[in-house]
Amino acid sequence: MATPSQDRTITAPTVYPDNKPFWDAAAEGRFLVKHCTACNQPHWYPRPLCPFCGSDKTEFRDSKGTGTIYTLSVTRRAGPTAYAIAYVTLDEGVTMMTNIVDCDLDALRIGDKVRVVFKPSNGGPPVPMFTPA
Repeated sequence: MATPSQDRTITAPTVYPDNKPFWDAAAEGRFLVKHCTACNQPHWYPRPLCPFCGSDKTEFRDSKGTGTIYTLSVTRRAGPTAYAIAYVTLDEGVTMMTNIVDCDLDALRIGDKVRVVFKPSNGGPPVPMFTPA
């Protein structure tokens, strides 16, 4: 059974003016997804212009923070601690790269339901990751 240690250091994300609302919400335990009000499409990663229509009419909206593992890989040789990196498709429809944490890494499967958890970073805001739901 490969259970990850929570001692793994997470590098602090860079906070810019356009993504600050995302990181402020993360510090409150809320997960946000950017939406375009011009074409009504959600998108990931948070950015000021819509990748679908190019509009600057975008806004952050609260997300349920739930989704499904689309694909994953367990990395055992990159350091002293094994970890799972995955693409998770959120219930809102966007897919994001993330880590799967707080679980038996050998039990993870494509199609598993997951929910967001926030892990502390090294001197910055907490980082969203996912755990089995």
